[in-house]
Amino acid sequence: MEKSEIGRDRLGPGGDDFYAALMKAHEGLSFEESAHLNAKLVLLLANQVGDLGVIHAVLKAAQEK
Repeated sequence: MEKSEIGRDRLGPGGDDFYAALMKAHEGLSFEESAHLNAKLVLLLANQVGDLGVIHAVLKAAQEK
């Protein structure tokens, strides 16, 4: 995966809907519960991506930003 591809908006207008759903999923959770939800979400999304090269590239990009 090209570095320029990482972080590119692929959701378009649906990005706002995703953000709203993500915020709603965290409503009422403690810090620990929220962190657990985020960890589960990351693992599920990584499994959905299914390409270890892409996952490593995205992880590296997240650490740099």
